[in-house]
Amino acid sequence: MSGVPVFTARHVEQAVSPGRAVDAVRDAFVEHAAGRWTMPPKVYVTNYPAGDFRAMPALGGGYALLKWINSFPGNPELGLPTVSGVVLLSEAESGQLRAVLDAGSVTALRTGAAAVLAAELLGRTDAGTAAVIGAGVNGRAAARTFVARGRNVVLWDVDAVRASDAARELECGVAASLHEALGADIVVTVTPGHHSLISKETLRPGQHVSLMGADGPGKSEATNAALTTSTLFCDDWEQASHGGELAHAVDAALVARDDVTPIGEVLAGDRPGRTSADEVTMFDSTGLAIQDLAVALAAFEAAGELEGLQRLDL
Repeated sequence: MSGVPVFTARHVEQAVSPGRAVDAVRDAFVEHAAGRWTMPPKVYVTNYPAGDFRAMPALGGGYALLKWINSFPGNPELGLPTVSGVVLLSEAESGQLRAVLDAGSVTALRTGAAAVLAAELLGRTDAGTAAVIGAGVNGRAAARTFVARGRNVVLWDVDAVRASDAARELECGVAASLHEALGADIVVTVTPGHHSLISKETLRPGQHVSLMGADGPGKSEATNAALTTSTLFCDDWEQASHGGELAHAVDAALVARDDVTPIGEVLAGDRPGRTSADEVTMFDSTGLAIQDLAVALAAFEAAGELEGLQRLDL
């Protein structure tokens, strides 16, 4: 069949289940740690305070990818999505474009997958309660992934109606308060990153926290004191130290490269993860183009199973 397939959000979600996304993202981290999948740091084109644009390229598995995506936190008040954009997937050898995908759905899938993968890898083996703070698109994706993996999860959001609607959709619980959510064995924060929710005082022995919201300059979900009292992991040091949760602690000379372990090295068996039951582990996710590549490839592989997939002749 001729033409370049165009994957709408619906097609991406049909093609890639939350469980498949976890497997794809796990493989991407390992390939990146081994140097087989590569990417430069994402490029920001800022238009603050309105929002920003991001260009994210990656190469691996015989394909090259470019994600052009934006984040405009005020968009929901205008009836528009916070995150939108496109993903372009090309053959690495010939340069031929092979697929165009909705970037928002790819981002949500890999964000939820990374949050849960880190929790499963770095959380205590006997961890019981899990909470997702932030019930936007990516927060719902994290909660959906927890549910798909068979773990009970509760949601909390500053907008109680949004949290309730999301919980009803996902068939999960709602935390009675922010305090309750912060006390879970596993905490995932998916907020705009304007305020630090995680402090030294909120942390509990043995807790794991996946910080997913602070993915750009000036954002934070955890205080420096919380970071420096935890065992730290990240998706990619270059991105995390310049534009992620760790950036403010790095700028203050409180955290250095040797203090942080890339999660891909743990997944590959090259570095340890959690080493004690009382240890507090914290994962800083900035979102990687290799993760987008993994999810895009998973969707592309399932193209033949999808109905109503339109194609472009370019």
